[in-house]
Amino acid sequence: MVKVIASSLRKGHVVEQDNNLHVVLTAENVHPGKGNSVTNVTMRRMSDGVKVIGRWRTVEMVEKADVDEREYQFLYHDAEGYHFMDPASYEQIAVSEDIVGDQGSFLTDGMLVYLKTFEGVAIAIELPARVTLEIVETEPVVKGQTASSSFKPATLNNGVKTMVPPHIGVGTRVVVMTEDASYVERAKD
Repeated sequence: MVKVIASSLRKGHVVEQDNNLHVVLTAENVHPGKGNSVTNVTMRRMSDGVKVIGRWRTVEMVEKADVDEREYQFLYHDAEGYHFMDPASYEQIAVSEDIVGDQGSFLTDGMLVYLKTFEGVAIAIELPARVTLEIVETEPVVKGQTASSSFKPATLNNGVKTMVPPHIGVGTRVVVMTEDASYVERAKD
């Protein structure tokens, strides 16, 4: 365990509070006009999965556990969860649905991701910031329409819905952000 300042807490960090280990889900530093700045943290208790709210002054010291962060390769998904392999040791690890969450729809065979583990148990996953996917359903392209500030709904080949410019049609490969499925650009391949 290492003591760190509360304002430095981020998603995926593991902290000790009340003799229990907690995984940080969200951390927000609040600076009110009057009074002390505080750090509001939503955490999941590792022992039973219960969500807990933590609140510290930003200058308080918090016990942070040492977390192993390594690159893993996605293999497959089944009833046990999502399965990943360490490319260096070929060791496999299963990650539960609640840790992967909505990000599971962006996982593709062989994709390299960063897994944070604590004592051999996966606690957080970090996908690449952008992925390239294909549009499978959208409104037809209107001739003469150019990229303007308007967007239309589209469904990607992983089932996720996004908004794309009007000149993008079915079969077009696009780059989207994994964080919120927002359109970035047309794929260059």
